[in-house]
Amino acid sequence: MSNFIKTQNSFANGEVAPEFFANDEIRGLAYLENMDVVPGGGLARRPGLEKIATLNSNAKLISFSASETKNYILALGNGYIKMFLNGTLAQSIAMPWSDVDLNILQYAERFGTMIFVHPDYIPQVLYWDTNRFKLRDFTFSTSDGYNADIPFMRFEDTTGITISTTYSDNKVHFITSEPFWTRQHLYGYFSLLGKTWTISEYISSTDVVAACNGAYNLPTDPISDWQEAAFSRTRGWPCSITFHQDRLVFGGAKSWPAGIWMSCVGKHDCFNLGTGLDDEAIYLTLISDKSQQICALASSNSLQVLTSEGEWVISNIPLTPSSVDIRMHTAIGSNPTRYFPPQKMEDATIFVSNRDIRELALDDLGEKYNANNLSLLAYHLVKSPCDIAYNKKEKRLYVVLESGDMAVLNRDTGLGILAWGRYTTTGLFKSVGICGNETYVVVARNNNFTLEKFSEQCLSDSETYTYTMCATGMPIRVSGHNVHALRIKKITVGLLNSKTLNVNGQSFVFPNDVYEIGASGYTGDATVNLLGTKKDFSALPWTISCNDTMPLKILSVTVYGRYQI
Repeated sequence: MSNFIKTQNSFANGEVAPEFFANDEIRGLAYLENMDVVPGGGLARRPGLEKIATLNSNAKLISFSASETKNYILALGNGYIKMFLNGTLAQSIAMPWSDVDLNILQYAERFGTMIFVHPDYIPQVLYWDTNRFKLRDFTFSTSDGYNADIPFMRFEDTTGITISTTYSDNKVHFITSEPFWTRQHLYGYFSLLGKTWTISEYISSTDVVAACNGAYNLPTDPISDWQEAAFSRTRGWPCSITFHQDRLVFGGAKSWPAGIWMSCVGKHDCFNLGTGLDDEAIYLTLISDKSQQICALASSNSLQVLTSEGEWVISNIPLTPSSVDIRMHTAIGSNPTRYFPPQKMEDATIFVSNRDIRELALDDLGEKYNANNLSLLAYHLVKSPCDIAYNKKEKRLYVVLESGDMAVLNRDTGLGILAWGRYTTTGLFKSVGICGNETYVVVARNNNFTLEKFSEQCLSDSETYTYTMCATGMPIRVSGHNVHALRIKKITVGLLNSKTLNVNGQSFVFPNDVYEIGASGYTGDATVNLLGTKKDFSALPWTISCNDTMPLKILSVTVYGRYQI
């Protein structure tokens, strides 16, 4: 057997799947739990959790900036929206959606106002009024005192249907050529004869009464050129939303999943197409060989449209009705059954595809967008996500999993760090949200739900629960070969300001002054001797695991021993 010394002084790739264990270019780990890869490539224990409040149910977390100085974290669940400011419950209002609806509820925020959309509900506006939050229906503006500035369109299932108009008893009747009307059409909007009409009375499936403000001339011939409101109780409501270039953008609707509607510039309640002037509203439909559901919208330098079949980009600056350059750049696709808000990370848009976590980013020439797979090395870890949030200050992406764990990505492109690991706690993570620079989570513990936030000052979770920090090295390869037999004589760990260390079940004994009040911890090499023989390549050479409430920061791990190839 020959002697070897193997040092790993960077863990920049975090936990990787076993398929990558034989790749000498990867600076990773076989397992990483409750530790983060920090600048420089070292490892440090994750922040603990500070309890904020007890919740009466599971909840979805959303951040909301009411002003420059008031950043709220909203907890939506069990019929209520609870608003927390600086860790204190500020207000609670009734929620119009059910808990199941929250899976696809989308939202966009601008100037202290948040608009929520769901295909089964009229959009809702959350706003600040007289020192209180209020929730109201979203309303479209009107022109001429009556004509609604709502988008109108002709749906495919109305092809061939004509409307005949009759006047009797001071009422205008719309008679369709075949059964069409339902009671759901009451108070809905229709456009014909250059006017906006409201259905005021239901007579039968072919006959309704319509009202219009202003003069009109009823034709004697049936009308084939008519449209109905794109959004209504009958047709459903927008599925996706964002703000882009001072336009409110709705993406997809229950009855028109590939439509995109953009408001007039600076008039977010006006979707009147007008005559096509630069600042007027825009409407378009995604055209492809496959039916597509718009799953999410993201505003960057371009308007990014994430669908069930691929990723589209509208890149015009400025965006006007006469200059709409829309292209499908990648064909990855997103999950239409759950909404994952796209996250801004560095210069890319992070989204959850049907299989993994991707970043939509321009290529080096700035011409084409690519959907790079961020979870490729740790595909085994990022399974069944249910919530996502990115903390810009920490440069950390949090992905809550259906299992109740969290997959966490530490990403710093400038330092070459792209490292996945897992967070666990006593209980189950249910949701995550970023408010300001702080990361909040909903945790289920012992049949109770709590709102908590990560804090560097906490060394336990929710003041009560300890958690295990664990890092395990990948199998050792020497001179580019797998090792047949390996005898480890000692392991030396480079530490920074640490007060705990356990390697392969053996604890390192720190000098007594490390534990004195105010002491910063031990910095230097810590060595554990005579650790045994490994018989095959797949054996993992070392595991550092601690569950006490002490700081731990690892800069390097060096293994000394003898090997046989």
